[in-house]
Amino acid sequence: MDYQRLIVCHECDLLFRKPAAVKGRRAACSRCGAGLTALPGCASSLDWICAVTLAALIVFCIAQSFPVIEMRANGMTSEATLLGAVHSLWSGDMRVVAVMVFCSAVLFPLIEMLALLYVLVPLRLGKVPPRFNAMVRLVQIVRPWGMVEVFMLGVLVTIVKMVSIAQVIPGPGLFALGTLTVLLGVVASFDPSRLWPISDEIRHSRMADVRWSRVSTGRGRFMRPSGGRKAGPSPAITARRAGLVGCHACGLVQTRIEREAHQRCSRCQHALHERRPDSLTRTASLLLAAAIAYIPANLLPIMHASSVGGSEDDTILGGVAYFWTSGDWPLAVVVFVASVLVPVLKLIVLTLLTLAARRGSGWRARERATLYRIVERIGRWSMLDVFVVALTVTLVHFGSLAVITAGPAALAFGAVVILTMLASHQFDPRLIWDNVDARRLMGSAPAATDEALADPLSTNRIS
Repeated sequence: MDYQRLIVCHECDLLFRKPAAVKGRRAACSRCGAGLTALPGCASSLDWICAVTLAALIVFCIAQSFPVIEMRANGMTSEATLLGAVHSLWSGDMRVVAVMVFCSAVLFPLIEMLALLYVLVPLRLGKVPPRFNAMVRLVQIVRPWGMVEVFMLGVLVTIVKMVSIAQVIPGPGLFALGTLTVLLGVVASFDPSRLWPISDEIRHSRMADVRWSRVSTGRGRFMRPSGGRKAGPSPAITARRAGLVGCHACGLVQTRIEREAHQRCSRCQHALHERRPDSLTRTASLLLAAAIAYIPANLLPIMHASSVGGSEDDTILGGVAYFWTSGDWPLAVVVFVASVLVPVLKLIVLTLLTLAARRGSGWRARERATLYRIVERIGRWSMLDVFVVALTVTLVHFGSLAVITAGPAALAFGAVVILTMLASHQFDPRLIWDNVDARRLMGSAPAATDEALADPLSTNRIS
């Protein structure tokens, strides 16, 4: 069997036959509902993503060069820029928090845009650039950690918070940041794993000879024709059952080599794992560390305000109460959800998933898979309070009149966000479905061969 014609769902390990092209439509696994990556696409789609990425890079430079917010109070003026917020935290002995803000709001988005342009421009010219594999992998690694959209929300929260005590003037950087948020959202919709098939086409110039069968079953579903043979009651064909493994970076399906402890992808050289090593142990350790850090994050002050009238400490819950009592209840809800509810839900959901996988439970596998994807998507929004602190510290710096500094809870809360995101990345969602497959295989035939794989695979559909 030609494994180039197969694709593996990275969340449930189900095998599919590749459609010829999805042409902009979303392709999802019919079993777990996860989006499928590394599907073949049209090379002309590189035109728009290259243009949008270049525009985002230009707007990024503008957003860095001009003030985002300007505040005036008692004849004094202060302004906040992205790099100025980082500098304020660094000079205030909150260097770890400064590194978090710099990496998530400046460095990682910049790396993603530069790396994308590095590979996109030569590909449009029909060339594969040097270190192509490393650059695409770099985009995939840094993308989840870029949080420009969260920083933009933090700017809006800061404006509402400061407008009651001073005159707040939006700067040119604010409009550039809003535009950058939209452009990076468009860039994030592009799957970089589609670049590997394009590079293969350029390198070998033989992709036109490969014929992939595609039969549309309506509503964007693809399946292989069964040739009149009805699907039997056999369990779903997974990569593990077929003796295969899919690369999580480029999507290439290849034979699993049992004797090779550290097998690597033959195309991109990324490490291959039938299942992520020590996934549950690492996830549990990170969750325990996050739960411990969550206690001081809520009890200790996140900001310390000093003025001629005295000093005051502000906690996360205190900030929520301030917005609620001042009449800004929609903002209070946003801050409460992002800074209190989301971290708690992440800890609870990831703990549930870890315990269920460790106990070998097959209970509500699809619902647990959905919860995992939700946790993956909302994890970054918990950085909202850290960004608000960074901007507030930068704005309120009026010498002896009023000064706001970051408190120890900012470090603890940033640690909670990073640890929970790492925990969700370490958890292997395929463990959810291994228990389901194990129960279905009780008393059934051994693992499938290539010949046995041909017919049952026709029941695996891309929706």
